[in-house]
Amino acid sequence: MTLAALLFLGPLLAGAGFLLGRRSARQGRISDVGTPVEHATFETLHTASLAAPPLRAGLTAEAARKSARGLRSLLGTDALCLTDRDTILTWDGAGEQHHSAQVMDQTTALFDTGRDKAFALDCDDLDCPLRWAVAVPLTVDHRVLGTLIAYAPRESAVLARAAGEVGRWVSVQLELAELDRSRTRLIEAEIKALRAQISPHFIFNSLAAIASFVRTDPERARELLLEFADFTRYSFRRHGDFTTLADELHSIDQYLALVRARFGDRLSVTLQVAPEVLPVALPFLCLQPLVENAVKHGIEGAVTAGHITISALDAGNEAEVVIEDDGAGMDPERLRRILRGEDGASGGIGLLNVDERLRQVYGDAYGLVIDTGLGAGMKVTARIPKYRAGVHS
Repeated sequence: MTLAALLFLGPLLAGAGFLLGRRSARQGRISDVGTPVEHATFETLHTASLAAPPLRAGLTAEAARKSARGLRSLLGTDALCLTDRDTILTWDGAGEQHHSAQVMDQTTALFDTGRDKAFALDCDDLDCPLRWAVAVPLTVDHRVLGTLIAYAPRESAVLARAAGEVGRWVSVQLELAELDRSRTRLIEAEIKALRAQISPHFIFNSLAAIASFVRTDPERARELLLEFADFTRYSFRRHGDFTTLADELHSIDQYLALVRARFGDRLSVTLQVAPEVLPVALPFLCLQPLVENAVKHGIEGAVTAGHITISALDAGNEAEVVIEDDGAGMDPERLRRILRGEDGASGGIGLLNVDERLRQVYGDAYGLVIDTGLGAGMKVTARIPKYRAGVHS
């Protein structure tokens, strides 16, 4: 079981441990070693450790089915149900045939309020042991993803409290599952970002541009070859850490030197940088994909000359980096699909990668701000905190 799960088990043990201890005492299963309370505590921890791994896959039908028996054992209740926002994922215990059809109607309000709900059950079957239930929300980042519902023969304040604690513990496991998925997406985004920068297409075009100057301007060819070597060396360095704004801008300047060798007068660049932001740390290869996007989607294929403006300005506790082009722009709806990861590998992969990495490192408030429209060019703004603990490699 994870350390995070253990940290959240304190309140859970207060309710669930009490129920297990009482049940163990009735059944005569108390170990000869330790007190009944200690034995109930160990049994609760063991049961929780068995229920936790399936939940780390997220709130799916399979995860719910695998964890339901353990969760019901934690609560010592007659039946337990797990749902998502649309349907029952699993039911463990008695009464499914009598009560499952009403579950989603009984919990509808909970998705709006996010609060525990206790309610009596109306059942015509005299042999059914279920007469009362408590439903608790399962939340991740303040979003209610589903519910945990515990059923009992009678109203019980102890069960209501224990169900609430178990529900919060399940929510922690679901948050850890989301963290695992986010970490995986971040690693994949970093790998994609590196591959996107040194693509065979870019290498071929750069070397072809250099070769075109070998006879007519050998000195220019030599300078471009050195720029190409420095640029590839920087881009192939160990990824996943941080760099400085100065180093990132230097790499961008080398990239643009190679691009200008191809486009000549068709591309002009304006660079405006405040010296005080040059030491600011930011994720490695975080800005260059934005410049490459401006070239690829803003300048390439255009029949007229294009202009790119790059500014890195002091904005109090932040450095504000703006990359703007006057190219073809993009349909805002397509941009939204790209940032949701729904546009495939065909478009804007650099925008998606950078947006995800900034949000992972600094929080959702630091995602990219993009202004664009068809025929209106594109303006991409990234804000980088100047002072953030742990951002240096």
